[in-house]
Amino acid sequence: MKRVLVIQHEPFEGPGTLREALAGRELRLLRTFAGDEVPKSLDEDGLVVLGGGMGVYDRDRLPHLNDEIAFCAAATASAKPILGICLGSQLLAAALGAAVGKAPRKEIGWYGVTVLREGRPDRLFDVLPRRFSAFHWHGDAFTLPEGAVPLAATALTPLQAFRAGRRAWGIQFHLETDEQVLLAMLAGGSADLREAGADAGRIRARARDELPRLRERALAVFSRWADLLDAP
Repeated sequence: MKRVLVIQHEPFEGPGTLREALAGRELRLLRTFAGDEVPKSLDEDGLVVLGGGMGVYDRDRLPHLNDEIAFCAAATASAKPILGICLGSQLLAAALGAAVGKAPRKEIGWYGVTVLREGRPDRLFDVLPRRFSAFHWHGDAFTLPEGAVPLAATALTPLQAFRAGRRAWGIQFHLETDEQVLLAMLAGGSADLREAGADAGRIRARARDELPRLRERALAVFSRWADLLDAP
């Protein structure tokens, strides 16, 4: 059985739809919020790094972020499949030498994502429509790592996703969001919601239509990523 290491930074930001897409693989959750130690090398067959309320610039306050950046760099060099989501994409970008910092404003809620021309032939993104709605919850942004391919954008965030090499992806938006993850994020993120001017009630109401479509797209993308675990 193939094994995937999943780094989780917040109690309320779990794997969501990834669990379903990775059925038949062994998931090992590494919970930094509970003090789990970040390894120096990836023993599993793949790596997923989830989101969190902290940022790359919090490395002095949260030393495990330094360990994660070094770990992402080592995992990328191993050529094993890597998927970074939100904070995970920012840590991956930093590991690859890109700049990461605060965006002009927070992007929270349901926003349209555009697949860029470079992303249309991508192994994961070619299953997505050219424009679709996804859930967002971030206040940071990154530049494109050297040699990486830009994949997607929103009106607020010109770089929403990238691929580095053949097997490493950073995705800023929360493709993995299911109802449980969404409700937990809304319950724990009142300060962020106020700062962004986002209304939790409207987000929940729109989720009734958006979550089934998001699940379908997430399963398509994540299943493609999971297939790489079995590829030589």
